[in-house]
Amino acid sequence: MGESDIIIIGGGAAGLSLAHRLPTDTARRPAVSVVLVDAPAGPLRAPPRTWCFWEAGPGRYDSAVTASWAWLRVHSRHGTAVRRHIAPFHYKMIRSGDFEALVGHDLARRPRISRLHATVQDVALDPDGTARVLATDASGARVGMTARWVFDSRPPHRPPTARTRLLQHFRGWFVRTRRPVFDPDVADLMDFRTPQPARGLSFGYVLPTSRHSALVEYTEFGPAPLTADAYDAALEHYTRRVLDTGPVEVHATEQGMIPMTDAVLTDPTARTVFRIGAAGGCTRPSTGYTFAAIQRQTEAVARAVRAGRPPVPPPPHRRRARMMDAVVLRALDTGRIDGPDFFCQLFDRVPTARLLRFLDGRTRLHEDLAVGVRTPVAPMLRTAAELLWLPRRPAP
Repeated sequence: MGESDIIIIGGGAAGLSLAHRLPTDTARRPAVSVVLVDAPAGPLRAPPRTWCFWEAGPGRYDSAVTASWAWLRVHSRHGTAVRRHIAPFHYKMIRSGDFEALVGHDLARRPRISRLHATVQDVALDPDGTARVLATDASGARVGMTARWVFDSRPPHRPPTARTRLLQHFRGWFVRTRRPVFDPDVADLMDFRTPQPARGLSFGYVLPTSRHSALVEYTEFGPAPLTADAYDAALEHYTRRVLDTGPVEVHATEQGMIPMTDAVLTDPTARTVFRIGAAGGCTRPSTGYTFAAIQRQTEAVARAVRAGRPPVPPPPHRRRARMMDAVVLRALDTGRIDGPDFFCQLFDRVPTARLLRFLDGRTRLHEDLAVGVRTPVAPMLRTAAELLWLPRRPAP
């Protein structure tokens, strides 16, 4: 396909968000040429999935939002519910198919954006810094491309070194019930009335779209995913026994796994090839939320392009936030803190707007300290001291 200004590898949330934000409109200056390379239909393409985030006021992708909620709720393992209004924020859900349709419709009208369905085999740098991308299209033909800048959203071939590794793994059902059992005004963020595993924690997650329909997920933070049968058994128990839904019709399912790690994913030495999205550190290690950080990261890249600066993606989360996440992950993994109690106390004791900004890594130092004193201080301090001496090690 020849030479372009920018090649984006991957057509998921990160790749599409970056393409959508780049100045490719020929009526504006500067305008850049972009090639968006996405895997052909098959095992390399991500299955349909759901992204959630909180946002104040109208958003860029509101027309693709399936539902939003002004109230969030957390249930303790003993059944105590804490319900909070989250103004000025709304908690929003976007399904990947709706997001892809919205962005794809816009990109199709931009002549300086080309889309290619191909599998990238190699990315190399010439001595002058030009990036060369070698790919294979759906017919098996080899395709070579060059660009000034390459943004790669594929996961790394090997997990980077880390001190702590957990997985947030889950399976969800899109259900419809015979009787009205859901409150469409309230999203259940964490419901700990699930049997807790020996290591890590588990919770239910409920995003209602009407009195009769919702996305219901079973989630664990732990060392390894479950089998499909084990997830379905956990969901059956949660919907029937905990939520008391009665019989449900399952219209669709989704399943996923999010690494929760204190690995450093950004590469400060990169010159013209950069990782973005989850591969570029956008996943918040202690929560698994990614979509909002992708928007911040891709907007920063687009802003640099518009200004004529090298479009180096900034770290999606501040150093202080990453350090706090490392402490939380280690404390959860060692069992020094009780996961369900830890998250319930945060939600109950910290003002909700502050907590959401804290979880998004947008709080100031005094706010972080105010949140910190509402956690188990002694175990957290012990874990923080331990991390100073723990080396980061490669994954087994």
